[in-house]
Amino acid sequence: MSSRQWHYGSRAPAAVLLMRLMVGWVFLSEGIQKFLYPAALGVNRFEKLGIPFPAFFAPFVGVVEIVCGTPLIVGLLTRLATILLIIEITVAILTTKIPMLAKSGFWAMMHEARTDYCMLLGLIFLLITGAGRLSLYARFDDTGGARA
Repeated sequence: MSSRQWHYGSRAPAAVLLMRLMVGWVFLSEGIQKFLYPAALGVNRFEKLGIPFPAFFAPFVGVVEIVCGTPLIVGLLTRLATILLIIEITVAILTTKIPMLAKSGFWAMMHEARTDYCMLLGLIFLLITGAGRLSLYARFDDTGGARA
């Protein structure tokens, strides 16, 4: 498989669209909300969590979520976007959920981390499968997205 085929192609079934929509929409909407509600979800939240340079990292994370969530939804550069989002969600789990484990216990942490873990698993699924047949890439690809 060539590098181009890995980045773009996918033989995955059309149903992958559902996973792309779910994961992409969560990241896109969360990214937008970091700008709409900076006190609750943006800079102030990052500050309360003790994340260094919150005035930089909150907007940075918001942009990553928007810029990577959008191509997931339409099915373009899916694997590249998933790699960036896997890095982001891993950092989020390490900085927000793992400290909660020591403070509040396993089950409280698991309750708060449920969406993060679902997003991480959804991203890993999309990294493995690619965008699928119902994607923007497949629409413009002469093989119907079946290059991988």
